[in-house]
Amino acid sequence: MRYENEKDYIMRMIKEMVRVLFSLMLGKHYVQVEPEIENKYTVSGTSLGEFKAMVDRGEVNEAENILLDTLDYSDREALAAAVLFYRYVAEKGDDFLQEHNYSLEEAYDGLRQVGRRAGYGELIEDTL
Repeated sequence: MRYENEKDYIMRMIKEMVRVLFSLMLGKHYVQVEPEIENKYTVSGTSLGEFKAMVDRGEVNEAENILLDTLDYSDREALAAAVLFYRYVAEKGDDFLQEHNYSLEEAYDGLRQVGRRAGYGELIEDTL
């Protein structure tokens, strides 16, 4: 598989996993969440907007570490924030991510980890 095709494939997988996890965790059909609604989601008091700002500054690894270290896997709203975080990271694009020592593959793996630890591992693997 060519490099660009591989990146497109990973991005499609991330988008599909976001759709599936969001639907499972919140019982809502995921189409697209408006930015103002996204910002209501928090992880241990830190808003999704704050995590996004860190990503925008190139602090992708730092944001992910804080998110995963403080994520309460029993809190559906926090899980939704984590899912939306990984979608946002992936949408930054491979060039941006590589420039900041991150990759689409890491976003995909992080999203899968969140899904598995939240108890949706088998459903994710069966769906994708």
